[in-house]
This record gives sequence, C-alpha cells and structure tokens, in this order.
Amino acid sequence: MATRVGVVAAVLAILCLTLAGPASALDREKLLSEPGVYATFAVFKVDEDWWKLDKAARASTAAEVKAVFQKHGDHVITDTYLLRGLSERADFFVRVHSTEMLHNQNFLVDLMGTGLGKYLANTSTFNGLTKKANYVPALSDDLKAALKTPLDPGPKPYAIVVPIRKDAAWWHASQDERNAMMKEHTDASIAYLKTVKRKLYHASGLDDLDFITYFETAKLDDFNNLIIALERVQENRHNKQFGYPTLLGTIRPLEEILDILTR
Repeated sequence: MATRVGVVAAVLAILCLTLAGPASALDREKLLSEPGVYATFAVFKVDEDWWKLDKAARASTAAEVKAVFQKHGDHVITDTYLLRGLSERADFFVRVHSTEMLHNQNFLVDLMGTGLGKYLANTSTFNGLTKKANYVPALSDDLKAALKTPLDPGPKPYAIVVPIRKDAAWWHASQDERNAMMKEHTDASIAYLKTVKRKLYHASGLDDLDFITYFETAKLDDFNNLIIALERVQENRHNKQFGYPTLLGTIRPLEEILDILTR
C-alpha cells in the first residue's frame, strides 16, 4: 500500500511540473515591469520572392520559426505584432526582452537563419534599456497620485512605437529646467492614462536614439489626441526626431502571424 501511494505521489509530482512548465521559465511580468531589462524591437518586411513559393513550402517554415522561439524561451520573452496592411515599410515586428542584450541578439540571429528569415529584410532595429523613472520624484503629490490611475479594463489590441531623439539643448538644460518641462508633459498626458498604456526605454549609447516610447490602446482616437497634446508642450521643441519611423500595428500571437504569412 505504501509503495502504491509513493508511486501515485511521484506521478502527481511529475504531472504538476509538466502543467507548471519548466522551473527556469522567465518571469514575464517581472521583465516587463522592473528596471535594468534590455529590449530590442526588430522590424521585418517579407521579400516579394517569399510569396512566389508554393503554400506547402511556406508552411513548412512555421515549425522551424516556432522552434526558435521555444529554444530561446529560457532567456528572452517575446511579443509579436502585425504591421502588414497598416504599413508599406514592414509586415511585422518582434519586441524582445531579456537581462542581457546578448540573449536578444542570439534569438534574432537564429530567427533570421530560418527558412522564413532568409526572406526577411530587417528594416529597423531599436535597442533600449528600462530604468527607474527620472522625473516622477520631482512631481507634486497630486501628479504622482494621478499617475497611478488604473487602466480601463479590456484588451488593447493596438501597439504604437515612437522612437525619439533629443537635441543637445535638452541635455544641456539644468535638472530643474527639465523637471519643469516634464511636469508640463505629464499634465498634458493625464487625461489619457486610462486608455493609453505606455512604457519608456532609454536608448542613448545603445542606438542612434535617446528614447523608445511604446504604447498600447484600444482607442486610437485617444492616442491621436495624446500626441497632439504633447506636441504643444515646451519639451516637444527639443525633439530632434519623433517617429521616423512610427510603428502602428496590432498585437497578434506568433501562430496567427505565421498563418497570415504562410496562407
């Protein structure tokens, strides 16, 4: 009887581990919320020769691409986005997070080495790093409280990426001057905190940019109004580059993007 109980316990333990996934799996929420995480945005356009292949040849690459995502799952977390139909410059992009930029590079090298990857043109790549908020400590208590406004519930299917480069005058301004401008920036964005989710990446020295701004929303009209409001503030005068390119896509699972590219 004791032996039978021991066997059952062992089987249940194995089953629990199987359902829970590998112990080394990355903590997605931690990587998406903590500072000190490296991010790469890799943007791809599919070569016209890809569409000349027969469907079976295109479909055969799907498993190879999925295997690359699985292979690197212990080192990176990935999100995939469809640009096709909303952009003439690219078809999709991948957002990659890890604790080492080398992991991002290794993943993307393997992805571009697949059967599909050989037909991909890497039209843009942005590299950045998450940090603690620089200007929040200088804001008033009322503004700090407003920044904690919860997002409206429900899916936010649209993703927008806006790369930014500041001019030299921004970096030469005193901390107090930058604090004042960022207070005005924050005031202008308060009305959209419920409907537009945002995340900031620092890119100076890692890219030809200073910041990568990432947004998710279900209301593109609110995002449009947010950008108009931010274009009116003093800080906007120091944007040497704002967009160019701006990426507008929809958040899609990998399987759906592969289906679109191989149908």
